[in-house]
Amino acid sequence: MLTAKAQLRDEVWGALRSAKVARFPGAHGRIPNFVGAEAAAERLRAVPAWQDAGTVKANPDAPQWPVRQRALEDGRTLYMAVPRLAEEKPFFLLDPTRLADSPRQASSIKGASRSAVTVDVSDLEPVDLVVAGCVAVGEDGARLGKGGGFSDLELAVAAEAGLIDPSTVVVTTVHDVQVRSAGEIPTAGHDIHVDLVVTPERVIKCPRPHGYEPPRLRWPELTEEKIAAIPLLQRLR
Repeated sequence: MLTAKAQLRDEVWGALRSAKVARFPGAHGRIPNFVGAEAAAERLRAVPAWQDAGTVKANPDAPQWPVRQRALEDGRTLYMAVPRLAEEKPFFLLDPTRLADSPRQASSIKGASRSAVTVDVSDLEPVDLVVAGCVAVGEDGARLGKGGGFSDLELAVAAEAGLIDPSTVVVTTVHDVQVRSAGEIPTAGHDIHVDLVVTPERVIKCPRPHGYEPPRLRWPELTEEKIAAIPLLQRLR
């Protein structure tokens, strides 16, 4: 499975380059920023799950920056993971009523350090909507990240803390080049299922597998190196 996922990542990164829709600093090795990220964020704005959400948790990657910006513009409380969960308090809390800068600036990784408060998992409120970044995503909701496992960990930690439950909606914004047919992306038990895929052109509703539950922490699958790099995991263990 790891080999199949690695091959698919390379294929998608190459397809983005070939289509000339990968933005600086390039697609390879990251959650790729893409031409049309703003249009996808605007399309997400019209989705009922977005309109009903009061609290949004989002990944810190560049392609979802327009989504984070719009969350603050629309008055949503925004939680953003500290990159690689590397701090003692691994989440930024952005209150739209208390920003030091514009929503655009405040929702960047650099700007969050001015406008946000860093908080621990115990300080978070229940989340209505989760925004995840993808390298690729299937029409069946299967997600392929860049291989670090941080999005899966964030969701698992939030589930363990009772901040998300089966009713929490998970969305992603991607370019259409990143969307794959159902069954093409292999998944394991710890992988996130995406409920809504939003591209600049369309919204794809992905039915959940029967009996789906948000992923939980799987300690036997976490290496000592990974635990040592993330203070939150050290405390939880």
